[in-house]
Amino acid sequence: MADLNEQELKAIVEAARVQFDAAHSDREQALRAARLTIQLSSRAIRAAHRGEMDEARNLAKQAGEEILPAAKSTRERREFFDSGLLHDAEKEYVEATLTIAALSNESIPSADDLGVGPAPYMNGLAEAASELRRSILDRLRAGDLETAERLLGFMDMVYAALITLDYPDAVTRGLRRTTDQFRAVLERTRSDLTVAARQLALEERLRQVADGLT
Repeated sequence: MADLNEQELKAIVEAARVQFDAAHSDREQALRAARLTIQLSSRAIRAAHRGEMDEARNLAKQAGEEILPAAKSTRERREFFDSGLLHDAEKEYVEATLTIAALSNESIPSADDLGVGPAPYMNGLAEAASELRRSILDRLRAGDLETAERLLGFMDMVYAALITLDYPDAVTRGLRRTTDQFRAVLERTRSDLTVAARQLALEERLRQVADGLT
């Protein structure tokens, strides 16, 4: 076998440089898309909690337009896909979209509808359901027990579904931990709603008694 000469080595290094340059460029673009997606998703959730649903949907749509092309490109690069480079951004996009759907009492889109994989979708679903605690407490303060109970019902339904997914974290990207955190939020929320429902029932009973005395 002939010895490798300097010119041949330079050609090998240059070929690697071209590939590294392309990978670096793709990575930088993906990271930029991820940062912007997370920002837009966070703003969408805040808008949804304020009841500004048109603004929330617009921001979530922009988030999808940022992350989906980047995710498609990333899936074509095994080294990026395996590292979960865009997992958090995809998860935040799912969380925003599903939070908006739940608060609007609409059917939630599937992972295929959103163009994401099962791991970011399920983690996003858990976090969207956890996010509903804030709206439930707002509804309770406003005396809207019906909406609060509907949202708690959605949380219950999500938890019941998530606990059936018992797979290693390497497959689900930490879904078990996310589900455990969600369970704690669900239990606190259920307790708060129960106390509020009893208080409202007592207030109504006292009002009825007072009306009977007048």
